[in-house]
Amino acid sequence: MTGDWRSDRIGAALKGENPTVLRRLPAGFAVIGDVQFLPGYSVLLVDEPDVQRLSDLPRPKRLSFLSDMDHLGEAVERVCQRMDPAFRRVNLEILGNTDSFLHAHVWPRFEWEPSNVVSRPVWLYPQERWTAEQSKLGPQHDALRDAIRNEQDQLRSMP
Repeated sequence: MTGDWRSDRIGAALKGENPTVLRRLPAGFAVIGDVQFLPGYSVLLVDEPDVQRLSDLPRPKRLSFLSDMDHLGEAVERVCQRMDPAFRRVNLEILGNTDSFLHAHVWPRFEWEPSNVVSRPVWLYPQERWTAEQSKLGPQHDALRDAIRNEQDQLRSMP
């Protein structure tokens, strides 16, 4: 996947041109990550491009964003539990050190990860894991993408 949408992920999502979008949520967009060396990695993008920090949102929208983060995290967790018996947990992170727009990372973690990073932040993975051809999002991830979408729909329909 290449194209201008990467330079304005939120704007492209608002226009329906971001191919990573899984679902539109009340306060943002659930998207599947560009890299999938940890299968199921997803991101919640706020739906206002100028919002940089969680505290920039009015409290009701802030709570809605956090609820969306929880929703996406639970969907990824359920899918990963079904797809891989080595699934351990989901880590949720709001960092903003590289991209200045508000977003939340949803990282599934697995027992098969290398011992030097399995209990540490994913950002400590070597650079080659982030750029390896087999890690790039592509058609081989369509079933995973569909499973996360379907799980989000199931969770939304629950009382």
